Amino acid sequence: MSDTLQPARLLAALDATWAAAERAAIGEWIVRRGAGGGNRVSSVWPKGDPGAPVADAVESAVRIQRAWDQPPLFQIGPEDGALDALLEAKGWRAFDRTLMMTADPAAVAAHGLSGRMAVCVRCPLLVVDEIWSGDGVGPARRAVMARTPAPREVFLLREADRPAAVVFCAAADGVAMLHALAVAPAFRRRGVAASACAAVGRWAVEQGAETLALAVTEANEPARALYAKLGFVDAFAYHYRAAPDAAGSPR
Repeated sequence: MSDTLQPARLLAALDATWAAAERAAIGEWIVRRGAGGGNRVSSVWPKGDPGAPVADAVESAVRIQRAWDQPPLFQIGPEDGALDALLEAKGWRAFDRTLMMTADPAAVAAHGLSGRMAVCVRCPLLVVDEIWSGDGVGPARRAVMARTPAPREVFLLREADRPAAVVFCAAADGVAMLHALAVAPAFRRRGVAASACAAVGRWAVEQGAETLALAVTEANEPARALYAKLGFVDAFAYHYRAAPDAAGSPR
């Protein structure tokens, strides 16, 4: 499992399992159009060599994003220090420091469902959309899930025959990624989120994944505490840089 902790592999899995609406290449950099699906799919991933001076590549990426009517945004990983310094010097604002956390999927699965049922959702369900919408996962983010390639799954957790939580997961290159975990208000602080993670862990084992991973903002202390309790550990952090003229905080 140790090689799956490399930032490049985890960032590639994050990109593959939360799919952008459109992509453009600048050398090895990937410019992503999110269509409202959030920062992860609306930012430039500086994956490798841009094939041009970095400052020129930044300007090219900005032109592409503006042509999409999308605020210029970069995702900055642990190997992007030089780019981060350049953007900072140009006044780009840093925000949303995010932790990539990883775990052994079998260990997470071993926590069990505590008597709850995890149902695979293979067609649109209003209750699933309602739970996600209540947690800020609107139609644009649900469209991200719909266009993410297989293997992928949506699990609906039921407790006492009532819908309690929903979670999306997908896998790429031996890494299963947990996304969009949301718990219905009536079932919060009852261990339902842990059961949802266990269901994803079991699915990851079935997919042959070596690693289960997720991304969580550093400021979300309750979620981080839950994941740590389930055996997730911090792998690395990344953040975003927004252009100086970007209004507010992109999402």
